[in-house]
Amino acid sequence: MTTPTTVLITGASTGIGAVYAKRFAQRGHNLVLVARDNTRLQALATALRNEHSVNVDVLQADLTQTGDLHTVEARLRDDASIGILINNAGAAQSGSFIEQTTDSVAHLVSLNTTALVRLASAIAPRLAHAGDGAIVNIGSVVGLAPEFGMTVYGATKAFVLFLSQGLSLELSPKGVYVQAVLPAATRTEIWDRAGIDINTLSEIMEVGDLVDAALVGFDRREPVTIPPLQDGAQWDALQAARQGLLAQIKQSTVAERYRGFIR
Repeated sequence: MTTPTTVLITGASTGIGAVYAKRFAQRGHNLVLVARDNTRLQALATALRNEHSVNVDVLQADLTQTGDLHTVEARLRDDASIGILINNAGAAQSGSFIEQTTDSVAHLVSLNTTALVRLASAIAPRLAHAGDGAIVNIGSVVGLAPEFGMTVYGATKAFVLFLSQGLSLELSPKGVYVQAVLPAATRTEIWDRAGIDINTLSEIMEVGDLVDAALVGFDRREPVTIPPLQDGAQWDALQAARQGLLAQIKQSTVAERYRGFIR
């Protein structure tokens, strides 16, 4: 019997990452768990080994630190058993753009975009060469909605969606599945860490429900999975409208509404 591929999960010590670890362990996958909190990682790893008889390696790493990031990249490049990357590590922060410091904004961008794209870049060539594997990038519905007021966070998640869609177009013909998962508000520690009171949110999804829905999309090989979206036809309509827009903006002629006399 073929041994299931190993799954590397970032941000695995708690929340979405920890539930992904539990679900893939239940499916019989060996794991590589990555996060900053070594104590939590070790406790989770021990529990999963005992409950599911899978191999679980722990990589303590802060993905905003160059040395730690390079260590995880090397593991993704060199460990041929890793066939699935769950790019989950991320952060948010409270306050408006002008209230946030330049350093805090840069830190957020570093974790939510730079680390994510570097890890995808580390594993993608190997998966494409093998003609198999998957990259799952955790985005957010906030990336679709500047109206939500989380400007930098939303911008990083818009990047995650665009990157995932572009990678899907490039890698799917080579046998590599790429999925973007777009949660809405989910009950995780990201809110406390960002200084946001979760009790101020009117609706919030339980993390187990979020991951289970995302895995339904994973098994269906959806390019984009939006667990809270009730009417999937709305996403299809948005994509169709976007494709229609592309047909209009590939022209070499200035639009009539912008033509006029130059003063």
